[in-house]
Amino acid sequence: MADMSGDCKEYHEIVIKTFVSEEDGFNFYNSYALEKGFSVRRSYVEWDEANKEIILRKFVCSREGCREEKHMKRKRADMKRRPRNITRVGCKAKLVIARAEETGQWFVKDFIDVHTHKLAPGDIACLLRSHRRISAEQKADIIEMETAGIRKHKIMDVLRMQCGGFDKVGCTTRDIYNFCHQYKQETVADGDAQTVIRHMMAREERDPGFFFRYLVDKDDHLKGLFWCDSQSRLDYKAFGDVVVFDSTYRTNKYNLPFVPFVGLNHHRSTVIFGCGIISHETTEAYEWMLEVFSEAMSQKHPISVITDGDLAMQRAIRVIWSDSNHRLCVWHIQQNIVRHLSDDKVKEEFRSFIYDSSSIAEHESKWLDFLERNKVTSEESWLHQMYQMRKLWCAPYLAGRCFLGLSSNQRSESLNSVLHTHLSSQMTLFKMLEHYERCLSTRRLNETVLNIVSLQSVPYTEPDASSLEVHAAMVFTSSVFKMVRYSLDAVSKCFMSNILDGSDLDGSDLVTFVVAKKDRREKKFEVRSVEKEGSPYRISCSCRKLECVGTPCSHILYVLGTIKAKELPRCCVPTRWTMSARSAYPLPSRNSGMYDYSKSLMRYRELRKLSHAACFRACQSDEAYHRLEMVLKAPDDSMESTSGQNESIRFGPVLPLTEQTVPGDLGKVLDPLCVQGRGAPKKRLQAKMKKPRSKGKCGYCGDEGHNVRTCKKLKEDNKLREEAL
Repeated sequence: MADMSGDCKEYHEIVIKTFVSEEDGFNFYNSYALEKGFSVRRSYVEWDEANKEIILRKFVCSREGCREEKHMKRKRADMKRRPRNITRVGCKAKLVIARAEETGQWFVKDFIDVHTHKLAPGDIACLLRSHRRISAEQKADIIEMETAGIRKHKIMDVLRMQCGGFDKVGCTTRDIYNFCHQYKQETVADGDAQTVIRHMMAREERDPGFFFRYLVDKDDHLKGLFWCDSQSRLDYKAFGDVVVFDSTYRTNKYNLPFVPFVGLNHHRSTVIFGCGIISHETTEAYEWMLEVFSEAMSQKHPISVITDGDLAMQRAIRVIWSDSNHRLCVWHIQQNIVRHLSDDKVKEEFRSFIYDSSSIAEHESKWLDFLERNKVTSEESWLHQMYQMRKLWCAPYLAGRCFLGLSSNQRSESLNSVLHTHLSSQMTLFKMLEHYERCLSTRRLNETVLNIVSLQSVPYTEPDASSLEVHAAMVFTSSVFKMVRYSLDAVSKCFMSNILDGSDLDGSDLVTFVVAKKDRREKKFEVRSVEKEGSPYRISCSCRKLECVGTPCSHILYVLGTIKAKELPRCCVPTRWTMSARSAYPLPSRNSGMYDYSKSLMRYRELRKLSHAACFRACQSDEAYHRLEMVLKAPDDSMESTSGQNESIRFGPVLPLTEQTVPGDLGKVLDPLCVQGRGAPKKRLQAKMKKPRSKGKCGYCGDEGHNVRTCKKLKEDNKLREEAL
């Protein structure tokens, strides 16, 4: 029995309508509801006798019915969440449609248009639930932007600008969050770790240069992972002389340390060699990581390594990379100075040990005097711990070692700051891999931009610049030339103290120039020049900057200017600082190989590009606008529906997954176990030393029942420190 309410003419127009399908009836009623200002939901349904087809469907106002009594009690013993706002107010509005057995058409069986609540104004009715829909083309764009690292609320801003207002977008920011979450869940339906492992196996099948290894525990939970693509391995061959890495950050839902391996390319910008994840910061875990890294890089060990103060990491480096120079990050030491020392004078005196270039004997004497004056006697004190590790951070012990001018792991820190931007502690392994690939592509794009700048331009030099400066501008990359120019500017401060003649071991002429700075005459440097055929072909300086940084020092440049050299000797121009650094290796692949694109998505992207250009041209005149509008609005029955409900449609790029099973007897790799607490051993040197508390709580590890003096973890760390040194 229909209720004769509302506008009579409108009512009669609705009750005589027929629909070709149930979905057609819902779309009509939903459009009607949008005009009126209410939302619609599906309610009662009847099936035929065979229970195969729907023969009746009731659509109601979303505020129909009432909340059950059991959900109305505000204070229940088992209630953990606050009750939601009440939306059901017993509204009677509805539209009932039934299917005629003879024709298969759907007709209106009942229609009530009386509401017991206020209707929404037209400008905000679009935000009601049944009127919010993300179209198929919007889904494709959303996934594309989300993959590119654009945050969801920014995606909403883009859609709002494109559509001309929030009322024309068709969805809200929350809908975008829900869709992206559902899409991500579908991607990792087989499990987070399993999806990542299968993806890496697929990449290994397609790219023989791709490398990855993983480690599982006895219960098949992932506890270690390392990977690098073919380009990262080539980068290491060209620039793997100095490696920087740390595991400070734990930006993932499993609280696992994230360990990127980075270095410097020929533009002195960050280059990524690989990335790893470990479950615990133990010596065994780091040894596994370094062994796998060495395997990926054909057992080529770096000349030097820069890390933070983790004791387990130090011991692993001494075991696996025993022939590599190792230094601690100065930035971390500076942070610990502020954390552990309160006296400003003591801070400044301690900082002087970092950069003091005196002899080792003088340095040792200063250390002992410093410890005695500050009454440092306990081996548990931070100052004593740093004294024990002085060979890893004090300047005299590191003199002459190649670190390319780096004294901290800022390269790794800066990379981590990018890798961890806009990421939360709920990040999955797959999302972390996706974000890592995005950062990797960005770094390689930046290198490409610097390459084109260096290939198509030469740094500016003054018209009266020396021939050495002009030659340096031509051979070095722009970024490195800035460092050489600094040394060139310092040449004016140098003067010749003495010249000594001699001969080299091979009989070549050897000339030793004694050079000093005008403001520091007492400190002299010996520049040894081996000449052949009247020109220097091998030159070195006692300051060792050429060996440590790879660029000639002001003393060498002064001597070259004195002997009227027109060009820098070949020994002063390391290949790694020139545009020829990659000439011995294949052309780099700067595009990420993480995703493939389906044919439909490729076609959509091409048509979108063409349509954007066509639309912009058509909007310039009314005639062209209306002509293109008619073409776009013309119905095409041959086109398949893209309502987004077809499960075969992929709105984003396709993640390659191997069809093979995981090798070995594992069958399936389970997700990592979440690491709880401090872990063992953590960065003890970065933890603030606290005095023992009277309540029996250790000031070192934080556990109850003992103090610092009886702490087993402290004793284990001291043992690790002694072994590392």
